[in-house]
Amino acid sequence: PSKKKLCFKAAKEHDIPEDLYKVLENKVMERASDLYYVNMSIVEMTCLDDADREGIVSQSVSSHSDLIPGVYEGGLKIWECTFDLIDFFSEAEIHFTNKSVLDLGCGAGLLGIVALKGNAGKVHFQDYNSTVIDEITLPNVVANCVDKGSWMGSGGDGKTHKPPSKRPKKAECSPDALTKCRFFSGEWSEVSQLLLSSNKPSSKYDIILTSETIYNPDYYGALHDTLVKLLDNNGHVYLASKAHYFGVGGGIHLFEKFVEERKVFRTSIVKTIDKGLQRYIMEMAFK
Repeated sequence: PSKKKLCFKAAKEHDIPEDLYKVLENKVMERASDLYYVNMSIVEMTCLDDADREGIVSQSVSSHSDLIPGVYEGGLKIWECTFDLIDFFSEAEIHFTNKSVLDLGCGAGLLGIVALKGNAGKVHFQDYNSTVIDEITLPNVVANCVDKGSWMGSGGDGKTHKPPSKRPKKAECSPDALTKCRFFSGEWSEVSQLLLSSNKPSSKYDIILTSETIYNPDYYGALHDTLVKLLDNNGHVYLASKAHYFGVGGGIHLFEKFVEERKVFRTSIVKTIDKGLQRYIMEMAFK
């Protein structure tokens, strides 16, 4: 991987708004794998105004690109490896109970939401773009925690519904679930610095989940350093990736080689998905 100078987007913690219903206003929700998530194309349409302070939506739309290095890193789309990893959790019986979990490069945040539903002790979400955290991740986490009847209508049939225009009488969270969550945006090394040095420093994570974050070899050093700094000594990383990312040059085998050369982690491919372009799930732990 080249030593190109990367741009460092400053890290920031995002507060959970007191009025949870406001987070879901004007959002159209969809459902898959028993998870609720906002319809991304509606977000793109509504974000073309004030909500997109970073300008990532307009730039992504105008350049017809899902990635603009250093500007927008793909969080407006749910990538297929996310669902590979969710399937793997149940197949491999990965338990999240009381674990501290980081959803790194979270985008829609579905991996962290699965951990939250699995009674994780705490779940932190990180994405490069603050717009993604505010407009997609936070609404998704809230939608999966609050009483569904308050905004999905009584159908519960998994179809897309608009939240009712009237404010619900109550939008209760499943017991304390949201109090276990923190949300961060910014570049990885900046976020790890914030996590470890803030006035409420985070302890290290038992489990770090990350999907489709190794597409660009320029970021391997920052990702590796972040995992070294934030993973607990006995922790595990579960990483989902395609074999190769055309156009950007990254992929599972290149990253595996990068990690092996640094001699910090042991890696093992725990699942191969042979549909179309091969996809993989890798587990990492300290040697």
